[in-house]
Amino acid sequence: MTSLHLDPTDRRIINELQGGFPISDEPFRDAARALGLTEENLLTRLERLNEDGALSRFGPMYNAEKLGGAVTLCALSAPEDQFYKVAEQINRRREVAHNYARSHALNMWFVIAVDNPAEIEKVISGIEKDTGLEVYNFPKQEEFFIGLKVEA
Repeated sequence: MTSLHLDPTDRRIINELQGGFPISDEPFRDAARALGLTEENLLTRLERLNEDGALSRFGPMYNAEKLGGAVTLCALSAPEDQFYKVAEQINRRREVAHNYARSHALNMWFVIAVDNPAEIEKVISGIEKDTGLEVYNFPKQEEFFIGLKVEA
């Protein structure tokens, strides 16, 4: 893995935008102005930070349940020699927010987000059919807001 070079402006962008983003007719212009940048410069830097991997994503966080949808954490045991094939099968589904490997018998974990709670079981059944593997569903029992902010 190559190390990333973040200049002081990149660090300021990352640190400041974690705390919120303007809700306005021109949010990027307003965010840029608050950072002392032009809108074009902010957009260029955000694109580069995403492409370079300094940011894993840049976008809003929605509470699916409050919007009438549902989110659940799932896991399965993927054979090591088929791990990447299984990951590709799972990632093809628009309902899968992300997935990641773990050193555990259940070595692949992923998040399913749907518009309608009844869709969760359909998505899980589809993944089981596609992969031939049993999917374990770990629905949220309680939610805690941590407010994680990572200083760059």
